[in-house]
Amino acid sequence: MLNEREIRELVAENGTSVNNGRPIEQLVSDGEIPRLKGCTVLTGKVSDSVFGDQLVTRSGAPMRLMFRNNRISTHDVNRGAIPFKDQVLAFNHDHMLQIVKHVLGSSQFEVPGLLPNSTVIPAENLQLVMLENVLRMYMAESSTSTSLYQHWISAKAAGEKVMHYAGHTMTVAELTPNGVLPYLMDTPSTKDKVDRTIDSQYLIDQGVCTQAQYNQIRNASLMAFGMISQYLAERGMVLVDTKTEHGINTCGQIVAADELYTMDSSRFWRLDAAGQLLTRDGKPVSFSKEFARGMVQKQDQQFTAEQANEIAVRYIQGLQLLTGVAFAPDLRSRDQRIVESTNLILDSLL
Repeated sequence: MLNEREIRELVAENGTSVNNGRPIEQLVSDGEIPRLKGCTVLTGKVSDSVFGDQLVTRSGAPMRLMFRNNRISTHDVNRGAIPFKDQVLAFNHDHMLQIVKHVLGSSQFEVPGLLPNSTVIPAENLQLVMLENVLRMYMAESSTSTSLYQHWISAKAAGEKVMHYAGHTMTVAELTPNGVLPYLMDTPSTKDKVDRTIDSQYLIDQGVCTQAQYNQIRNASLMAFGMISQYLAERGMVLVDTKTEHGINTCGQIVAADELYTMDSSRFWRLDAAGQLLTRDGKPVSFSKEFARGMVQKQDQQFTAEQANEIAVRYIQGLQLLTGVAFAPDLRSRDQRIVESTNLILDSLL
């Protein structure tokens, strides 16, 4: 395992070089990946994707290439680039996917020789189910407006004894910050420009999904949550909450569409030797994007180089704790990694 000194040295020495590179749209325009010419390029908050009529596998499945980047977004604002974040989350996702893919399914294609920390991910171009599937086991303190914690704060300030959240009814006095919930709660949200936490009936009434589809997503996710929780208990960690996204493939199956149980999509807390939550200054020791959210002081703030490096250190430490595997960075230039990985994928699948 890399110790803290080694991680800090790695980030300080290579942080700038691993962040620098051309956007995928520019790489295609410059002729670096000619087989993607004419494809559609969509730019997202923390990943970009490419799809098109020519991207069809030998078996006839439409393909979408997802390109992870180092951008970090909090409160729906892009805060800048974090060194190694793309590689860390790619490995984080791949490790967790191996545990639950037989339960949640996966849109990803397996490509021999593609590294687990590859920032290019080949997947089927799914028909997305337009909801964010959020499960919560604890009421984690959070600054996001959709969080259970913020709704609890509002209910408490209003003097309410009972609160309703995403179809669940809770007694305000029985909830505590960072405390365990009465049961594992499904609390879905919309996939709008600004997400809204709602109940499952709203999704069904609006035609986002059928009752049967929601039941499958919820039930499979509850089982996967338990599997990951059991795995993490052996690692001295607890899964606090998580967000997954889903879609329908060409066989009509609902499968996981995006990253699973990463530090961007989930919240993890450390346990002490006695199996109790480890705290620092009265707060759980957390490995999630909440660490970065805590650095935000202004709405349009961009992280400084020092802040970005500190976040990178935290991500790498978290990866090693979650997986039990030492972080092995790919120090090739970002452009080289993207071009070579993309060509490997296209050679294998087209």
